Amino acid sequence: MEDKPSNKSLLNLNRRAALKSIGKTVVGAAAIVKAPYVFAKKRTQLKVLGTHVTLQQELKRRAMDDLGLDLIYEAKGSAAVLQKASVNPQAFDLYEQWSNSIRPLWASGSIQPIDKKRLTYWDEINPLCKTGQISSEAKFGAGDAPYKILHIQKNGRLGVEHTDQLSFLPYVHNVDSFGYNTNVIAKGTPYITESWGWLLDPKYSGKVGIVNAPTIGIFDLALAAQAQGLAHFTDIGNLTKTEIDQLFKILIVLKNQNHFSGFWNSVPESVDFMRTGRVVIESMFSPAVATLNGKGIPVTYAAPKEGYRGWHGVMCLSAASKGRNKDAAYEYMNWWLSGWPGAFIAKQGYYISNPERSAKYMQKDEWDYWYQGKPAPVDLKGTDGKTSVKKGEVRTGGSYIKRFSNVAVWNSAMPTYDYSVQKWYEFISS
Repeated sequence: MEDKPSNKSLLNLNRRAALKSIGKTVVGAAAIVKAPYVFAKKRTQLKVLGTHVTLQQELKRRAMDDLGLDLIYEAKGSAAVLQKASVNPQAFDLYEQWSNSIRPLWASGSIQPIDKKRLTYWDEINPLCKTGQISSEAKFGAGDAPYKILHIQKNGRLGVEHTDQLSFLPYVHNVDSFGYNTNVIAKGTPYITESWGWLLDPKYSGKVGIVNAPTIGIFDLALAAQAQGLAHFTDIGNLTKTEIDQLFKILIVLKNQNHFSGFWNSVPESVDFMRTGRVVIESMFSPAVATLNGKGIPVTYAAPKEGYRGWHGVMCLSAASKGRNKDAAYEYMNWWLSGWPGAFIAKQGYYISNPERSAKYMQKDEWDYWYQGKPAPVDLKGTDGKTSVKKGEVRTGGSYIKRFSNVAVWNSAMPTYDYSVQKWYEFISS
């Protein structure tokens, strides 16, 4: 006679069956939850080291949406980013700053050549950084004009002969001068009365701000000292050690007399200097002027009769970048010249190397004011959405071509670079 299972045995069997069924359900559910993450494409992270000038959140958001990349922006003052990039190429994939950083970066081995053939819009880039002149009448400007340091020569040096390897991607650029508060200082006439010498005028003693960047501030002050007749330089873009000593002897005396109120390290800090009344005149970058005007503070960006200090934005590829990160870096570089970024950056007074493509993304009123130097037919907004240009205003210095036809000197890393940096920090700490 066959034995029947006991009630206890049946209970155990049912429990095991139930647990087995539940186990299958849990495993299946886990697989369903996990599946999208298993098959999702991992987004590439791209580290961009630079300054507040271009590392802006609106640009970051748009680039991430357009490219499907995760961008990590690290913005510092110009001297700080150059120091970090020079010693640690692993800290960035792309470096964004100005052309005066190229010689130190190239010498340090922190950046690698950029393949011109991978730049989608290379043929659209205008002649400013290719030949040195925006027009046949334009001055070349002293110092490291971008065309002198753009192409990597066969011997590995930087030079003027065109090759397929570049030290940087040319993109944003502008001419710099100083800004002054017209509530305090009477508005001057562009190219006629406005002068770099105003920075060292005793009338503004104690209310003067200077950018704390050895390869930038030194030229603002050299131009000012020469305009005031305090010094003379044979080649202002290539100061000798004797000339540097002469310049800083003058500047240290003025600093000890409290002529300078402060030395700013970033665009936001320069805005605070002027906004709080700490200064009435200072070295300035265009975004700071636009921001202050948006806040209702009447700051004019001078068009000095001696000429501007020119700068050209550089985007450099880290020596450590490779594989997918390197591909993503090229995607980001090409994005910058694709039209929208140039139109956005124009709202803070900056130009792009292929402006015609960006013109399609700008209102005609914006294009006419920022690039053509025409009076604004309506109020224009800056990148912060606030009015930065009032109806009827004309951009100081005029059109793109006129402004870049009057460059006195370019931001440069002179042959006496190391010595000038040493003297700069002696001056700042004196």
